Amino acid sequence: MQSGLGVVIKGSQIESLIPHDQIPPNITRIDLGEHTLVPGLIDVHTHLVGEIDDGQGYAGLVTRSAAQETLAGVRNAALTLEAGFTSVRDVGTFRAFSDVALRDAIGEGWLKGPRMMCAGAYVTCPGGGGDITGLAVDVDAAVPRELRFGVTSGVEQMRATVRQILRFGADFIKVIATGAVLTSGTNPGAPEFTQAELAAAVEEAANAGTFVAAHAHGAEGIKRAVRAGARSIEHGSLMDDEAIAMMAEAGTFLVADLYDGDWISDQGPKLGYSAEVMKKNAMTTDAQRIGFERAVKAGVRIAFGTDAGVFPHGHNARQLAYYVRYGLTHMQAIQSATRWAAELMGWEAQVGAIAPGLKADLIAVPGDPTADISVIEKVAFVMKDGAIIEPKRVWTGSTTPLPMPKEAL
Repeated sequence: MQSGLGVVIKGSQIESLIPHDQIPPNITRIDLGEHTLVPGLIDVHTHLVGEIDDGQGYAGLVTRSAAQETLAGVRNAALTLEAGFTSVRDVGTFRAFSDVALRDAIGEGWLKGPRMMCAGAYVTCPGGGGDITGLAVDVDAAVPRELRFGVTSGVEQMRATVRQILRFGADFIKVIATGAVLTSGTNPGAPEFTQAELAAAVEEAANAGTFVAAHAHGAEGIKRAVRAGARSIEHGSLMDDEAIAMMAEAGTFLVADLYDGDWISDQGPKLGYSAEVMKKNAMTTDAQRIGFERAVKAGVRIAFGTDAGVFPHGHNARQLAYYVRYGLTHMQAIQSATRWAAELMGWEAQVGAIAPGLKADLIAVPGDPTADISVIEKVAFVMKDGAIIEPKRVWTGSTTPLPMPKEAL
């Protein structure tokens, strides 16, 4: 694409790209002034349902109803869309299938929010990174099933759980392959499923035409997930050179949340985060960034994912600067949140570029993001499916479409 082009939209799709002087006179024009036009952004690791994490583990979830969690998701979805993220992969909620309900309500046009691909429920081992931990023993057994829908042990139960989650409307499967930073009593470096269990999840997901995203901090958990055929590694904080080489060879995507470690470090003490969480955050933050830089150099496929829900929704684009700082070019960082993210989701025929036949998902930012990536944090215009997202603005001047590389179209 080059400056001087107009993007012609018909209904919800991009119809064509033509020179400004060839735009027919009888169509509505939107002139975005001295802004750069970028494809709608994609975040492939969000948690829209629920409140911002309190840093005390997840036992407190029993004090909030499913309705409260889902209504918080309505707010979070709107904030995410207004920030320029027109599509997300939502990678799990403790309130099983509340993400699916949110997805469907947005799809019906009842609510304002991004297009969603949903995990439905975490698949986790008992007491693992996706379980409700920290409860007293005489209360633990009373936790509602929807908060532990995906708790699983053994190959056959793994198969049954995956089938059930997909049956109730999930688009893909999220498996917690290692412990977690924010789940009390778990070790991010320790694997929590065998390779056979992970392979069973991948096989059942493939039978349904979908894939597995594997939460994995520790190197051994990453390797087991890659060998099992997971499509993406989420976090990857403690990856070693062998794990990086395996991801590169297998074409496994790395989704690294490089921003939220700083947010936790800065805000956690003010918010009363537990000492356990702060210690695990310190253990993983710098290691993850070092590993990310090595993964980029090794040719690992990167997709943009933030873990929004740890930090406030709508701040997702702040992570782009981290991707640049730790190895991607400005254009590659943009591609990680557009074309490459779409490829991870299998949505490249719908979104991720400004090209005829794709969804009319567009944003405009002041300045040139290929020179200053931070301008993407200042989204001034959002369009999803050909509809302008409020607040509407009046534009004058000329528009500069982002010169996306040929391979991105």
